[in-house]
Amino acid sequence: MTNPLLSDWTTPFQLAPFSAISDEDFAPAFEEALSAHKAEIAAISDNPEPPTFANTVEALEAAGVALDKVLSVFFTVAGADSNPARQALQREFSPKLAQHSAEIASNKALFARIAEVWEARDGLDLTDEQARVLMLTHRGFVRGGAALTGDQDARMQEIKGRLAVLGTEFTQNLLADEREWFMELTEADLEGLPGFVVDSARSAGEEKGAGGPVVTLSRSLIVPFLQFSPRRDLREKAFQAWGARGANGGETDNRAIAAEILALREERAKLLGYDTFADYKLETEMAKTPGAVRDLLMAVWEPAKARAEADAAVLTEMMQADGVNGPLEPWDWRYYAEKRRKAEHDLDEATLKPYLQLDRMIEAAFACANRLFGLEFTPLDVPLYHPDCRAWEVTREGAHVAVFIGDYFARGSKRSGAWCSAMRGQAKFPETQAPVVINVCNFAKGEPALLSYDDARTLFHEFGHALHQMLSDVTYESVSGTSVARDFVELPSQLYEHWLEVPEVLAEFATHAETGETMPQEMLEKVLGAANFDMGFQTVEYVASALVDLAFHEGAAPADPMAKQAEVLEALGMPRAITMRHATPHFAHVFAGDGYSSGYYSYMWSEVMDADAFEAFTEAGDAFDAETAQALEAHILSNGGSVEADDLYVRFRGRLPGVEALLKGRGLAA
Repeated sequence: MTNPLLSDWTTPFQLAPFSAISDEDFAPAFEEALSAHKAEIAAISDNPEPPTFANTVEALEAAGVALDKVLSVFFTVAGADSNPARQALQREFSPKLAQHSAEIASNKALFARIAEVWEARDGLDLTDEQARVLMLTHRGFVRGGAALTGDQDARMQEIKGRLAVLGTEFTQNLLADEREWFMELTEADLEGLPGFVVDSARSAGEEKGAGGPVVTLSRSLIVPFLQFSPRRDLREKAFQAWGARGANGGETDNRAIAAEILALREERAKLLGYDTFADYKLETEMAKTPGAVRDLLMAVWEPAKARAEADAAVLTEMMQADGVNGPLEPWDWRYYAEKRRKAEHDLDEATLKPYLQLDRMIEAAFACANRLFGLEFTPLDVPLYHPDCRAWEVTREGAHVAVFIGDYFARGSKRSGAWCSAMRGQAKFPETQAPVVINVCNFAKGEPALLSYDDARTLFHEFGHALHQMLSDVTYESVSGTSVARDFVELPSQLYEHWLEVPEVLAEFATHAETGETMPQEMLEKVLGAANFDMGFQTVEYVASALVDLAFHEGAAPADPMAKQAEVLEALGMPRAITMRHATPHFAHVFAGDGYSSGYYSYMWSEVMDADAFEAFTEAGDAFDAETAQALEAHILSNGGSVEADDLYVRFRGRLPGVEALLKGRGLAA
């Protein structure tokens, strides 16, 4: 029988036929597709014809279709619905893919052809996008080690293979720690918790087979537990387990893995002639240098730390008024901050949450996309990889644009966090293909599912990434959608968060789960007024993580990353009651792969732009101003990586922004 992963997909919109695919199909499909891609690469590198853009660069763009199909399905289910078989396949596939990538990067005949096209570029009459793809291809090969020879070349391949293995181990260890730990709660332990937390705890207990309510390490459950539980002993136990992910000793401990990853990254950078991994990594980003990153982070750190320390003093007084002596601890902060928010803004998350129904927030995200870009969303009845998933066809003026898939609920088989990926990217070469885009989140289940305000912001954030993919309008898939500089990729996602805060959006879609009533105007004003509440805490925990990430990579790799982490935090004067958002052993952004390594600052770099970009709509006097929305799509969302990020932003805004808009937006300006 034909392997369903390799057959022509006759499903609606050529979606993956998930109902026909079994775990046993992945390995044979992977091996066959990998062999096919190797043959395609060999045909390009061994082509006796003189190298041209078409027979070399475009040929590379067209190669690997079968492999992309197999891997898009596999990595989707491996991340969002893992099981032992898929984890074993990840461990098997990762080194093979790393070796395959390294072999391509070190293919001297292929690189010689690319280099020859590159040298002749001025006389080739290329379009701007073709010139960009050629530059990126040539640069990618050089940075991948194509110019290395002999022992250096061999060592580079070893490093890439080992890093792939370590990244997979880091991810699986973290998933195991998150999956295995839970804290059982008695009925007495539920006292003081709002209904939505109790419902989530009971639902989690059912999933774990615990016979009663539990707290898990899912952010959508543990954070509200830390906010609302009056039991300080239980808060401490839960927080300590949350902070210890990846650092519990035994087979799932990530500390030695992190050290080895950092050492290998430094060696890799030096093989390519860079002083540090940060110098290597940041060269192709908007920031360009570690110094520019540090300047941005420190410009935000000082006002954020001052705000956090002032807030800590207030929370300590509240705690002592409760009869608790001693210093404010990390497991106390969220509890007393929530009490303070209720007192100062008369805003109680337990009262707010029924107005933030998941389905209504999805409708809100869709409605904003319709008003801004004319997109329409129609539910699809198609087989997907998990019953929780749902899909929509995206159209504009009746024409198909994309398929959007949402997978919103937390489960033990899903890695933590939230993300957007394209199961198929937009392209016009070698043939036209519409994107298939997926948002994956970890919201707590409920009937109905209710979101915190932070959850709702996450939903809008990931949908902003999805819009970047769906509205892409380029020729080559390698520069479509989110294939942009890492410190630019968060601009569309963080910018889209602003529409959640548009009063008319909340007024229409924030309706009560039981009564159907619209959020009262008074509550709406409180929500918007409290938008920057606890911003010192939020900024400190993020910037501390970004500065530790930078410190790991801008000098010699630390033999003991935990000691280096402690050293950096001490030098910063990290407030006692705040921890890094992602401590080293569970810092998946940095250690699960190279994506955000030396680049966790990217969210803040993009925030500088998103704060300024939304000002364009404010200046126009309308959050849905048609002309501004059209400019946003034309200059940023549709171009992917076909133009330098700096140029795209200047085309949209007329200039690059400063940090002032960010500080103002976070309420940290002097």
